[in-house]
Amino acid sequence: MKNPVIKIPVRDFGTMTAELYGNAAPITVQNFVNLAESGFYTGLKFHRIIEGFMMQGGASENPPASIVGEFASNGIENNLKHTRGVISMARTPIKDSASSQFFIMHQDAPHLDGEYAAFGWVTSGIEVVDAICDSTQVIDGNGTVLPGYEPIIKEIRIVE
Repeated sequence: MKNPVIKIPVRDFGTMTAELYGNAAPITVQNFVNLAESGFYTGLKFHRIIEGFMMQGGASENPPASIVGEFASNGIENNLKHTRGVISMARTPIKDSASSQFFIMHQDAPHLDGEYAAFGWVTSGIEVVDAICDSTQVIDGNGTVLPGYEPIIKEIRIVE
């Protein structure tokens, strides 16, 4: 399987391009591609942003079903590291609770390795991540962005 390439245009910030790695997290990549192709992410927001750590988006009032967490502490080999630009699935403390929310690493966070399903990497547009993380005001230490100020995902489009 060829690695899908996606574009994520964010209103007022620019566009990120990323490659998704099905060899590292095939269930996660297929889930993400299916959601993107269905238009699920269109208009959703980056609602949690922690400068120097990550930005998280993809929350919906109607989240899809959960998927298997593809990471070492859940018994699945995934050698992608949570380095700057890596895309990974957000989840609750329940290891198989990821569904649609994802995060993009602003800076390296090795403590996440083996605990979250990393599945892609920003190949161009990392300056968009920088701009969002550096300029979006949050209201608490958890990175909560005030409603109305969250950067908006125009869409997530599969381009290759």
